[in-house]
Amino acid sequence: MPKFLYQARKGPKELKTGTIEADHQAAAVNKLTQMGFFPISVSLQSETARSKDKTLTFSKRVKHRELSVFTRQLSNLLESGLTMFKALTVLEQQTEYPALKLIIQDLANLVKEGKSFSESLALYPRVFNNMFVSMARAGEVSGTLEKVLRRLADFGEKQQDLRGKIQAAMAYPILMATVGAATVVVLFTFVIPKLVELFEDMGQVLPLPTRIMIAVSDFIVAFWWLMCAVIILGFFALRRSLLNPRGKLAFDRLKLEIPALGKFFKLSQIANFTRTLGTLLANGVPILQAMDSVAQTMGNQVLKQEVQRIAREVKEGSGVAKSLTHSKYFPVFVVNMIAIGEEGGTLDEALLKVAQTYEQDTDQSIKLFTSLIEPAMILVVGSVVGFIVISMLLPIFQISLIAR
Repeated sequence: MPKFLYQARKGPKELKTGTIEADHQAAAVNKLTQMGFFPISVSLQSETARSKDKTLTFSKRVKHRELSVFTRQLSNLLESGLTMFKALTVLEQQTEYPALKLIIQDLANLVKEGKSFSESLALYPRVFNNMFVSMARAGEVSGTLEKVLRRLADFGEKQQDLRGKIQAAMAYPILMATVGAATVVVLFTFVIPKLVELFEDMGQVLPLPTRIMIAVSDFIVAFWWLMCAVIILGFFALRRSLLNPRGKLAFDRLKLEIPALGKFFKLSQIANFTRTLGTLLANGVPILQAMDSVAQTMGNQVLKQEVQRIAREVKEGSGVAKSLTHSKYFPVFVVNMIAIGEEGGTLDEALLKVAQTYEQDTDQSIKLFTSLIEPAMILVVGSVVGFIVISMLLPIFQISLIAR
């Protein structure tokens, strides 16, 4: 059915613009009149405009920090009394990020055409996830969109803060491993081959550590290309495996089983689950819709399947706490807190309290991991470099003893 762009008045001051479906222009005018509008202009929407919804599904890359800033600023503008269209227009002019600027421009145009803000957001599923869209829709229905956006900004900033702590905790170990590996490669590739010539001129039987070091050096010099090929092929094989649902599921299950690190991964995912579900429920999103949205935000496929199973059981009439008791990944503390929240009608508050507890536990785990990994990396790198140094010095000590 054709779509028509319209501009109409509703009352003496309110001006409405948008799209309406009708068989012809006269039918569109009749529909608008029946809706209580006074049509000013009604024109057939072009094919380019009708295909706009499809082109909008191609999302641009927007960073989490940029999205949090956009959400915070939009909330502030709406609270100051601006309309959604005017607020989006202001943000489009102010934003410094090209990809986000294009998205805001499209959102403003869609809102101007009559689409709701949540409907417009849904056209960018890779930028605005189910949680964002669901909360925006709930805010529109309840008339508290600006408050909902502020909570979304708070949520995004907390997620970004946690992500930043994890990245900071991993930065030092990665740097140590990189520097250590580069040092060892330089020693085995350039330094040791020069010393081998000196050792061979001695005509003495070299100590075992020195012979092991020379054998490793010879292997690296002769087969460096093979080692690089294995590393590159292994990287692409791992990447391809992670793109496969079964491979991603197996890898995520392995992460949960790793000693010490597995607990850290589980803590962060439980914090994400409870924080997201609690935030959705606190903003009026129905439990069934909230569970579906939460499942899409889970980064670990094993726990995502668990949440999807819980969502199915909740749809069948089971309580959240009862469904969680059948999972080995959610501790008794989480189940008990949720059960208390369900019984008292304060499930959202109970979930947010659990999220706060597990976010603190995650912070402590990050600090513990960092405090342990630093000396461990120093010990490993120091041991390798120390072995190389000792292996090079042993023949020299041997010559000194013979000379005496």
